[in-house]
Amino acid sequence: MINRQRLVDEFISLVKIDSLSRQERKMADALLKKLRDMGYEPYEDDAGTKIGGNAGNVVCHIKGEKDKPALLLMAHMDTVVPGISKNPIIDGDIIKTDGTTILGGDDFAGIAVILETVRSLKEDGTPFGDLYIAFTVCEEGGLYGARNLDLSKIPADFAFIFDEGGPIGQIAVKAPYYNRFEVIFHGRAAHAGVEPEKGLSAIMLASKAISDMPYFGRIDEESTSNIGIINGGGARNIVTENCRIEGEVRSISEEKINRYTDAILNHLKTVTESLGGSVQINLERMYPGFNISETDEIIGLLKDASNASGIPLKLEATGGGSDTNIINGAGIPAVNVSVGMENVHSKNEFIRISNLEKACHFLTAIIKAAYKR
Repeated sequence: MINRQRLVDEFISLVKIDSLSRQERKMADALLKKLRDMGYEPYEDDAGTKIGGNAGNVVCHIKGEKDKPALLLMAHMDTVVPGISKNPIIDGDIIKTDGTTILGGDDFAGIAVILETVRSLKEDGTPFGDLYIAFTVCEEGGLYGARNLDLSKIPADFAFIFDEGGPIGQIAVKAPYYNRFEVIFHGRAAHAGVEPEKGLSAIMLASKAISDMPYFGRIDEESTSNIGIINGGGARNIVTENCRIEGEVRSISEEKINRYTDAILNHLKTVTESLGGSVQINLERMYPGFNISETDEIIGLLKDASNASGIPLKLEATGGGSDTNIINGAGIPAVNVSVGMENVHSKNEFIRISNLEKACHFLTAIIKAAYKR
């Protein structure tokens, strides 16, 4: 049986641990200890070394019946800023902070739900198939923990990532491909007061190229783009030689993200060169998208869990990325499951205790539904 007070205490203890991206050492140590105290043998991989962090992913195999589907349960250990010295406050059914930091429900709620559900299953003697737990690092920084997770050691049939907001039962079954691009505009430096005509401002080049850039903001129902960073110049009296921008393109459609990205970058290059400058373009596919069909087996499993628990299923598309993108890209059917987090990445973030508890019941129903397959 899910222990509400233990669940709350667990979540509060996690919130009090500072765990920014690439600084998850204390959280990893705490989770390793919790899992060992539960009688399991977790291990930490080398993802931290690969990404320049101080901790790796925490992975644990909980042995179940071999002839049943194996499930991967995931949540991430890192938070965004401001996430140092968080002070969780319980106000009735709500857990929040004092307003000076984020809470960290994204994604300590996911961790707490997985831990409490596993404890409950063990205490109740509930049978299940193999369970794999992966608590990843640096999700917020670019899904780097999941990208460096050795899935050859995790032979799961289905994956459930607990890193979604909304009502319990809301499931992200579609998420976009994500391209990151950097464009460096090159002009010519000159003294701005003595001989500006000899210069060519890279800031001017960037501004003109961006001003009529195609496909900016909301492109269509599946796609968006944005320029989020611009910097350049070093002194007021120098015509700026270089200016750098960083942007993104997202789309649930791989064909669309390729087409829109090409159009944007070709435009920036063409405009700049027509004005006498040049550009250096760096493009990176950060992660793949996914689109789970309602006829896929993992959705059938979720429908069984919904019917058994009485929690309505709500299948949604999301514009954000998560570890779910990486796991689907590796060939394991995966969905992102809500744990009820609200106002994430803000000082107004909060979570309802009743939703944490309900998420545990839903996860229990998923594990039981998989066992019956």
